[in-house]
Amino acid sequence: MKDIFAFFFLFLLSVNAYPQKREIMYLWPVKVPGELKEKQPPSVDTKNNDNIIRFSEVTNPAVEVFLPDPAIKNGSAVIVCPGGGYQILAYDLEGTEIAAWLNKLGYTAFVLQYRIPGKKEGALQDAQRAIRIVRNNSQKWNINPEKTGIMGFSAGGSLSARASTNFNKKTYAPIDKSDSLSCRPSFAMLIYPAYLDQGPNLTLTPELELSKDVPPVFIFQTADDPYGNSALVMAGALRNAKLPVELHLLPSGGHGYGLRPGKIAAETWPLLAEKWLTNNVEGHR
Repeated sequence: MKDIFAFFFLFLLSVNAYPQKREIMYLWPVKVPGELKEKQPPSVDTKNNDNIIRFSEVTNPAVEVFLPDPAIKNGSAVIVCPGGGYQILAYDLEGTEIAAWLNKLGYTAFVLQYRIPGKKEGALQDAQRAIRIVRNNSQKWNINPEKTGIMGFSAGGSLSARASTNFNKKTYAPIDKSDSLSCRPSFAMLIYPAYLDQGPNLTLTPELELSKDVPPVFIFQTADDPYGNSALVMAGALRNAKLPVELHLLPSGGHGYGLRPGKIAAETWPLLAEKWLTNNVEGHR
């Protein structure tokens, strides 16, 4: 009961912070593949008092829809994957606040509530299903299904990289017409990504298969980030495979900063990402 009240408090708080009309679209109409627990609202972690809203458990995966002002809408979409080590979701820091930023650039944003904790395979299923659902509803949201990308932070960056390299992998049995569509993202943005260097001797994680169809990738990282090697390994592998990649590495900035002001890394990556989006997404209409 405590989690339910916390969820509705979070909902009311987010409505006040982001007044535009939004909807929640659940990914799995009946049974969530591989999920043993009953569908429940996301559990909110109330143990920390650091101005970050965290989900501690998700059993009913969904996307929260953020619509831009029609006057600046550009017809492109981004699925946003918050981080949290596949154990929690930093839902505002790396989710709703990112969606609001994307809206200001004209993008329709979808914050992904993927399964946690410790459900890495389920998370990939959720990401693939989310991309397909967004494409299947492209007319409803007036977006171009061929301009549907993915973006993630930390573990969400890992999930975005996995979705961008495992789109030919069938992770679940099709359930409706959405699953006839491609789950390959049109582009990917990895912001301080983690877990991409888990191969032998800190090489590319074997799961990340770099075929010729991997989409363009933007990566931002700092040298003092404990997971900094992930970005270097991923960028190097993409370069060696002659795949399009843009890497930015700042000397310092740490990890887990989102885009909140007061930290140089948080104030730098959005400017670089906006320029990359303009050149690689908006510039190819």
